[in-house]
Amino acid sequence: MKKGFALLLCAALLIAALAGCGTVSASSPQSTPAAASGTTAATAVAQTGTETAVEAVYTMDDQFSQRDMTQTADLSEAETIVLESGRDVTITEAGVYVLRGTAENTTVIVEAGDEDKVQLVLDGVSITNADFPCIYVKNADKTFLTTTDSENTLTVTGSFRADGDTNTDAVVFSRDDLTLNGTGTLTLSSRENGVSCKDDLKITGGTLSITCAADALEAKDSIRVAGGSITILTDKDGLHAEDGDDDTTGYVYIAGGSLSIRAGDDAIHATTVLQIDGGELTLEAAEALEGTRVQINGGTLNISASDDGINGSHKSKSMAVAVEITGGSITIKMGAGDTDAIDSNGDLTITGGTLDITAQSPFDYDGTLTHTGGTLTHTGGTITVNGQETDTVTNQFGGMMGGPGGGFGGKGGFPGGQEGEPPQVGFPGGQEGEPPQGGFPGNQEGEPPQGGFPGGQGGQPPEGGRPGGPGGMPPQGNQKTV
Repeated sequence: MKKGFALLLCAALLIAALAGCGTVSASSPQSTPAAASGTTAATAVAQTGTETAVEAVYTMDDQFSQRDMTQTADLSEAETIVLESGRDVTITEAGVYVLRGTAENTTVIVEAGDEDKVQLVLDGVSITNADFPCIYVKNADKTFLTTTDSENTLTVTGSFRADGDTNTDAVVFSRDDLTLNGTGTLTLSSRENGVSCKDDLKITGGTLSITCAADALEAKDSIRVAGGSITILTDKDGLHAEDGDDDTTGYVYIAGGSLSIRAGDDAIHATTVLQIDGGELTLEAAEALEGTRVQINGGTLNISASDDGINGSHKSKSMAVAVEITGGSITIKMGAGDTDAIDSNGDLTITGGTLDITAQSPFDYDGTLTHTGGTLTHTGGTITVNGQETDTVTNQFGGMMGGPGGGFGGKGGFPGGQEGEPPQVGFPGGQEGEPPQGGFPGNQEGEPPQGGFPGGQGGQPPEGGRPGGPGGMPPQGNQKTV
């Protein structure tokens, strides 16, 4: 009996201690006041001679070949093809083919050998089809779609029909590797996808404009961007890399170029890694960047989002969830409501770069926090939140502690208030933000738990005398420290 009472007493002392401190400073073992209800703050300190090293996953050299980066085709042995309405063109051998002319219900089909590289040079092409791709790569080692200094337009006006067992669903549809480059303009319009590639899709040059109802650029293995000017307007995702049968692949790598994306869902979505090393990105979407591991090492990003600005989430079981920022200039403006500028369902690492965030919840992370860069180590990085430069990273940790819903016992994941709102008087537990009777948090309906201790469901003290989780289990991730 004495042992049980002692455990319950420890529980009461523990919850009282937690209620009194929302942060743990990295520079001192002493507790400091919380930045705001529902957040914890992890304050970075300069670590002389110590900095968390974040290794880049990909590099330019291993992602693009010399031919990928060559924007002008070698036409010395090229064959010229003039398109005609109602007549498909089938290419069966490696080589360079110059396409010209205006046509309707015409498809350029590549059906070459497994080792063949085919280059289609668009030199003033306009194709409008009702229900089938304008460019269809059935088989090749690799196909290059290269624009000359010209205007080129590819349009599919209706719903796509299948080709046997293949559900074609894009203006440019490729079963094998595909590279888009050149010096001209390519405009795509589709009732479904813009470009669909069942292998690796690369963009290194040219001006690409896509208007579509589904994914603008999609690939199974990877999407890689090194240059060019890309403008996308879509009801779904701008860039989407995913293989539905294999969650170990499907990455996005951006090293350069200009991307302007307005998307109804994700601007850029990767199953595994989403890495940005350079380029100028203007993204407006529900979620701007989403992947299992999101790494930003450079570039200029301007993000407007209505859900999460940058989201590291469990898309692949092959790697840990993380958001890593080592460089770049990042501006994030979030809509009102339950939104996070940077949301990691795992770890958050910031070692440099410039972050300018306008949001009610600037950071939300579920793992550990490493913040060794920015102004505190004087590496040139800065963090500005709602107009004020800061060296403190707060954590909006809804759903981390307590009873059902994740708060200390209130609904919705924040201490006390309904639907995730902070309590009016700063005490956890009761409905409508009122302090619970008896001075202890934890029970629903604002009633004190039996025995006066917090934590268990139905007002019962938790097993083992520890507050917080359902069934008396301790909460996970209730404090974040450097």
